[in-house]
Amino acid sequence: MSARYLKLAAGLLAAIVLGGCVAPKANVDYSAFKESKPRSILVMPPVNESPDVKATYSLYSQVKYPLAEAGYYVLPVGLVDETFKQNGLTNATDIQETSPAKLREIFGADSALYVKVTQYGTTYMVITSQTLVTATAKLVDLRTGTTLWTGTASASSDEGGNNSGGGLVGMLITAAVKQIVNSSTDAAHPIAGITSGRLLSAGHPAGLLYGPRSPKYGTD
Repeated sequence: MSARYLKLAAGLLAAIVLGGCVAPKANVDYSAFKESKPRSILVMPPVNESPDVKATYSLYSQVKYPLAEAGYYVLPVGLVDETFKQNGLTNATDIQETSPAKLREIFGADSALYVKVTQYGTTYMVITSQTLVTATAKLVDLRTGTTLWTGTASASSDEGGNNSGGGLVGMLITAAVKQIVNSSTDAAHPIAGITSGRLLSAGHPAGLLYGPRSPKYGTD
């Protein structure tokens, strides 16, 4: 991956995370979360409900960063994935059905994050194409099985843009070119990074609480 690509993805993440957040939810009850005080998070391989097979590992490779920024110790996702494989578990749905007690026994984490990718990839519509990634998540206390938090977030390549210039022919050509480029480079991957940031960053309405490694711990 080129330095230019990484710089662009980082810029998009910084700008759009600040401008967007998880779907708003009124009167979020954080009482169980505050009582649990999780310090470590086991991120489960995301269940992919989209038609694109790249969705699971595209999002999975990017969830650690916002969680670590929020102040949590995140078990290395590569090690977690390999541990499941060595125990004969390769399907994300089967993995997420493992009991909290068993996960606690194997990994020793305080909590587990269960993620689903509901939309991933580029769709082509006559005069435009759009790359969209949507994901949901829930944080579960592995010591009690209690759900501590749930959230959903989405990001799109069309945010802040428009295709109004050049008339109908120009719009058709732009859409076709975008479709070819997006399909050949997995344009959804950086969009998945933005979705991950929106979904799992702390400090915004309905988001995760700050973890014990954050200087803002206990302020939310």
